[in-house]
Amino acid sequence: MKKTGYMDDGNITLLAKGVELKGEIKVEGTVRIDGRLEGDVQTKGEVIVGEDGIVKGTISAGSLISSGRIKATVTATERVQLLKTATLIGEVHCPVMVMEEGAKFQGVSDMGATAWPEGPKGAGQSTGPGRRRRYSFFATAQNQPRSSPSAKPVA
Repeated sequence: MKKTGYMDDGNITLLAKGVELKGEIKVEGTVRIDGRLEGDVQTKGEVIVGEDGIVKGTISAGSLISSGRIKATVTATERVQLLKTATLIGEVHCPVMVMEEGAKFQGVSDMGATAWPEGPKGAGQSTGPGRRRRYSFFATAQNQPRSSPSAKPVA
């Protein structure tokens, strides 16, 4: 098993490579999955899915760190981190999501944003009702040679 640098109080539940489980895992500490789980994982701690790990179902945890394959609805109270070999298909609900280059995610993410953040006046804010601004963008050929002496530049 590779060292990850993520440890808690030493309470680790391991689903080893080659082990297949259909059912539910409910623990307080860290869950490491290097095998195959079809079902649910619930912990207040971390869920670590190794490169050979496969999870189909739901994951509810403090945080998720994955380098394996997940097809699930994921809810993390702290963060979801997808390492470069990870694939996640499904829904993700978390305040922070980190993806390394090479990680793959297909699905829907909800990070709790319910509105645009308010910024300094004029920084992307609406101008209010009745005060809409209209912008028109077009290309001009001002730097092109004129074809006739009567041609006028566009103002």
